[in-house]
Order: sequence, then C-alpha cells, then structure tokens
Amino acid sequence: MLEGKKIAVFNVANKKSIAWAISQSIMKFGGEVIIGYQNERLRENVEELIADLNPKPLLVECDVSKDENIEKVAEEIEKKVGKIDGFVHSIAYAPSDALKNPFIETSKEAFLTAMEISVYSFVAMTRIFKRILNKPARILTLTYYGAEKVVPNYNVMGVAKAALEASVRYLAYDLGEENIRVNAISAGPLSTLAARGIAKFSDMLEYHREKAPLKRNIEHREVGDSAVFLLSDLASGITGEVLYVDAGYNIMGI
Repeated sequence: MLEGKKIAVFNVANKKSIAWAISQSIMKFGGEVIIGYQNERLRENVEELIADLNPKPLLVECDVSKDENIEKVAEEIEKKVGKIDGFVHSIAYAPSDALKNPFIETSKEAFLTAMEISVYSFVAMTRIFKRILNKPARILTLTYYGAEKVVPNYNVMGVAKAALEASVRYLAYDLGEENIRVNAISAGPLSTLAARGIAKFSDMLEYHREKAPLKRNIEHREVGDSAVFLLSDLASGITGEVLYVDAGYNIMGI
C-alpha cells in the first residue's frame, strides 16, 4: 500500500508511542520511514527500537518549539533522502498542572504552551515541509475525543485538540488545489508517555472498555494500520476529515 513512499513520523519517544506504532505499520506495508525524536535524551530510546532494522530509518531531532528547528529538519531530510510523500504529526504537550487542576484554573502560560506545541507546531510543520513534499502528498495528525466532548481531567488538551481539528480542516482547504491531503485520526485512549500525565487515566481506560460497542480498548497497531490507509492512495478522495479509531466509543450517547 505504501510501496515506494517516504513518510516522516514525528515524534517517537519509546515503544508505546503512537508514532512508533504508525512507523511500524508504514514499514509493514512497504513504506520508507523517517523517524523524528524530540531531543538527544530520547534518541537512545529510538535507537534501541530500530536496532534490528535493516536498512535503518533516518533519525532526525525535531524540537518544534522554534520554527528554525523545523526548518533544519526539513533541510536535513531533503539532503539525505530527497523529497518525501507525506508526514505524520504525533506531538502534544501541556504542563502537568494543567492536566491535574480544573480547566478554569489553567494559567495563560500553560494554555499558550499547549497551543504552541500541540497545535501551532502542526501548522508550522505543514507550511515548512510543503516545499519538500512530492505531489500528491498526505499529511496526518493525531487527536482525541476530548476535542468534541468534555473528558474529565483532559482539560486544556481538549481545547488544544479542538483547535488542532479545526486546523486540519483549514489546512485541507488551503492545500487541496496542490493535491495535498490533510487528515486526523482520533484514537481511543492508549497507554503512552503523554497519557501518563492525565489524572485517573486507568479509570478512563476502564470506562472506555465498558461503553465502547466492541467492549474493549483499542491497540496501538490498529491506529498504525488506520494511519497507513489515510497515508495511502486508497484514501485519495479523503481530506479534512477525522477518522475515529476508538472501538466505536464516539457513537455512544450514554
């Protein structure tokens, strides 16, 4: 499905990262992956993950807090592998206090940090990476149901994800004439490094399992394989959409 395609995935932190699950699925379905990591401290984790791969994916350090860092990543990718066919944005962050305290107590600093890292980074990466994309191209980001409905303890991240989903639609409109598709996957709760910062996350998993039509939580692999669909030509007519991979949880009223 992705034979001959080069897809960059940002950012992998460890084996439980959704970004790593997507990277594995891309390789499973014949694609070449470029893997981003946030900083040197996390590089060792990623190197362990790819230790047995041959050939090994290109690793790039990608700190999205500054546009110039994203520019350097784009230049490095173009120099080492040439133009790519798309990229995946799996990056989100909010200060821990903003996930523990009620939303009304969110500080201006925490609010802006969540928006900068979780939302603006997607817009900036799309703008900067556009020049190194083959056409047709595909862009994908990761969201969560807390963007649409209140999820206790998700707080400022729910507001950030709502902004992210709106960004998907506006970017899809801006880039449609250039044959660049922009979509999102709304994944059910998964045990990841980021999820550990959400208060009562284990309760969230249990509730999701009880209420979802499939009566289970999703697996990392299912998000990865769904990402491959949206990144492939099988989804050539889909843009500006949010695909739910949540065992059907989002369809439930009560």
